[in-house]
Amino acid sequence: MTNLTTASGAPVSTTTFGTMQFGGNADALASRAMYDAARDAGITHFDTAVGYTDGASETLLGEFIKSDRDAIYLATKVGYVGGASRANMTAHFDQCRKQLDQDSVDLLYLHRFDDDTDLEETFTTFADFQQRGLIRHIGVSNFAAWQIMKAQSVAQKLGTRIDVVQPMYNLVKRQAEVEIFGVSADQDIKIIPYSPLGGGLLTGKYARGETGRLTDDDRYNARYSQTWMHDTARDLAALGADIGIDPATLAVAWVAAHAAKPSPIISGRSTTQLAASLAAESYTMDADLYAQITALSPTPPPATDRLEEA
Repeated sequence: MTNLTTASGAPVSTTTFGTMQFGGNADALASRAMYDAARDAGITHFDTAVGYTDGASETLLGEFIKSDRDAIYLATKVGYVGGASRANMTAHFDQCRKQLDQDSVDLLYLHRFDDDTDLEETFTTFADFQQRGLIRHIGVSNFAAWQIMKAQSVAQKLGTRIDVVQPMYNLVKRQAEVEIFGVSADQDIKIIPYSPLGGGLLTGKYARGETGRLTDDDRYNARYSQTWMHDTARDLAALGADIGIDPATLAVAWVAAHAAKPSPIISGRSTTQLAASLAAESYTMDADLYAQITALSPTPPPATDRLEEA
């Protein structure tokens, strides 16, 4: 598996911090406080994107990392809008580096698959960025397994490779287990999944009548609208209460405990909200508890649907 290290050569943290909230739901002061809390908890891997909060996420993160850049593994993303052409990727990445006030980043993702651009053009652009010392590693986000393999084949012919994949993954969104985790293991690709809390569902807050992404954002509401998902969240909260561990800590630690060794991306609007997720960085989940939590949601069928062989 790709070994991710900071510029100083240290292995990156088990948990990744996602800065999607910086400059949006979290103002500059709240963002700085969360960054500091993450660093105090041992987090060294920070994730952003060119378009997060209209560029404020990158601008704030760039300010925060100046004093310890060599201790940070910095990841950003391009191509969520406008596609994966050389022109669009280059324009986005130039904007990333300007907003971050950095000449280079450690990891650059293509934010989603682009049906309209030849993969050779996309990965020739990535390879050029690498050769110029602008990026160390290549990542893809929101790709299906077949898209990962197709892109990896093209990348390898060009003398480079996909090092990291970023899928959605949590206790109620387990599709990545079917093929993406297997492909990643076969290709030695590191898995950095997002949404380990399911838009806050797995914190148990919606069962308590609180608000958040699921109530404020139609996309998240649709994504987590099924009754069984909410039942799973209530069951996880009950389990957490029984053993004295916050369900958010359990949700993040459960993702990290998978045999494929994912490094979940955590986030929050404040240090108070973030604390339970940060606690997962130092929490070790034993096999019995992992199995107990896994049983709270349906295991997806194998890709062949041959359930008798699962």
